[in-house]
Amino acid sequence: MRHHAALLSPAAMAEADRLTIAGGTAGRVLMQRAGIAIADAVARTTPLGAAVVVLCGPGNNGGDGYVAARVLRDRGFRITVAADSPPDPRAADAVEAAEAWGRAPVPLARWDHGRVAVVIDALYGAGLSRPIDRLTAEVIAAVNAHPCRVIAADIPSGVDGATGAVRGAAIRADETVTFFRRKPGHLLMPGRTLCGTLRVADIGIDAAVLDRIRPTDFANEPALWGDAFPMPQLDGHKYHRGHAVVVSGGMTRTGAARLAARGALRAGAGLVTLASPPEALAVNAAHLTAIMLERMEGPAGLASILADRRRNAVCLGPALGTGEATRALVAEALACGAATVIDADGLTAFAEAPDALFAGIRAWPERPVVLTPHAGEFGRLFGAVEEGVRLAAARSAAQRSGAIVILKGPDTIVATPDGLASIAANAPPWLATAGSGDVLAGMVTGLLAQGMPAFEAASAAVWLHGDAGNQAGMGLIAEDLPEALPRVLPPLVAALSAPPDDEE
Repeated sequence: MRHHAALLSPAAMAEADRLTIAGGTAGRVLMQRAGIAIADAVARTTPLGAAVVVLCGPGNNGGDGYVAARVLRDRGFRITVAADSPPDPRAADAVEAAEAWGRAPVPLARWDHGRVAVVIDALYGAGLSRPIDRLTAEVIAAVNAHPCRVIAADIPSGVDGATGAVRGAAIRADETVTFFRRKPGHLLMPGRTLCGTLRVADIGIDAAVLDRIRPTDFANEPALWGDAFPMPQLDGHKYHRGHAVVVSGGMTRTGAARLAARGALRAGAGLVTLASPPEALAVNAAHLTAIMLERMEGPAGLASILADRRRNAVCLGPALGTGEATRALVAEALACGAATVIDADGLTAFAEAPDALFAGIRAWPERPVVLTPHAGEFGRLFGAVEEGVRLAAARSAAQRSGAIVILKGPDTIVATPDGLASIAANAPPWLATAGSGDVLAGMVTGLLAQGMPAFEAASAAVWLHGDAGNQAGMGLIAEDLPEALPRVLPPLVAALSAPPDDEE
């Protein structure tokens, strides 16, 4: 299933093309199929005979555009091709496609601004390696200002296919047609906002090439982690599903931990215990029903609770405080042997001594640890993250810390120390609300308690969190998220239980 979720960097996609061509499929055949896919996207939504402008660059992306132009002309559309230069001679397939088109293009700056129904953007593909120049930026601005439908070939021109960053200027597409597999830039911000509806066209590349490419980037969706998801069993019981522990803050700071505990329980943990300081016992007891409560006095108290090895996952950090006491609790949790999720204050407490946290993680390499920072918390531990480097930054942080890192945001990234990463694209904007991250930390803990591997557990929790946000709808508050999971989980389990689709 994982191959279906693979994302290919521009370099990896070039290798997929190379392997396919080496296997006997000519490059011009792949280009022909790509151009037909773009033409089909136009024909699906555009009246026959409408005016279509195709903007072609000098490389293979432009070659796809020339093929689309010829196919649409043959189908009865009125086509204008605009280009400032012929295809680069090194792009032999694009040269052949331009010759097959058979007409001289108009200059890009003179593309028809009149009654054009569709503009096809075939200027630059996912492998763009330099900023858009001033003249092309002016063309892009004119396209973005025009009230016509825009369809991008591969990725909107100006968007970096590896990072999602905008290189100076970028097309804003209504639809993007890419080939074989999505690229990271289709999911990473701000590229994702510029793609419109994303379609993946089959151009005849065999999925078996992925066995040789060994992709490290994945879309965060059930195809990635579904094989490891803890499915309910008829002969199971609560002790088979793990026992999660969530550490509470003091008397006036208890809500965040209860949100995390509720998330862990709804995610499927068989039992959840809230470890509470003595002064917060009464407050927590007044709010808990299905979640158990246990007195905890400092690190020694936490060690006593976790000495029962059936308590196999622990979450700490939400509203825990940012001082030495929190650092001591984190150190105790890391030494206990349980899978550990460190969130919020548990991260900020180490802002002045991040290497102490990382040393504690690396001291017990056999025990999974997940860190769940938002951008601010990430910056305190690893340095600020700029646009276009979030994926690389998350990978670097995971390698430096020895933990799975969930870098939260509209394109939440889960990264592993050995270089794997997933990118989520299902979170609604209203998920950004107080307490939402606490619920996510608890959900990760609940899945870890059930024995799900850490990368898969973190990725699945992020996806479930986003889908719960969609189910709850605009206006949600954090308390709604655990309660939305009973609407998210049944269709997920049904889909995972269905016979697998054939590989491409």
